[in-house]
Amino acid sequence: MARKSLQAMLDDANAEVEAWSPQTASERLRREDTLLVDLRDPRELEREGKIAGAFHCPRGMLEFWIDPDSPYHKDVFSSDKQFVFFCAGGLRSALAAKTAQDLGLERVSHIEGGFGAWKEAGLPHEPGKPRS
Repeated sequence: MARKSLQAMLDDANAEVEAWSPQTASERLRREDTLLVDLRDPRELEREGKIAGAFHCPRGMLEFWIDPDSPYHKDVFSSDKQFVFFCAGGLRSALAAKTAQDLGLERVSHIEGGFGAWKEAGLPHEPGKPRS
């Protein structure tokens, strides 16, 4: 059986899904038709902080929450929004955005560089509580 590498999967995702800069995502967040989707683990949110108004969907639940036939479906994914996925560094979000597109969401993108790039750009966020 042929194996597909992670890099090949990332290359496919990046070829098909638009990557937005943190600045573009921040500007678009002001629009009602745009929703940021934070894919990080709850421990990452607690430790690193979060973006106010972002919808939290742990990466492990993405497929279940998007699929309208799933018993775990979340109505937010049935809306006609532009879904902008992000994770810590942009890798999980690239794969998640491609998966969301494959599941039928038409307006998807992800933040290049993830939450780390967002913070580095000095964009507003709620601080986390780093472990001491």
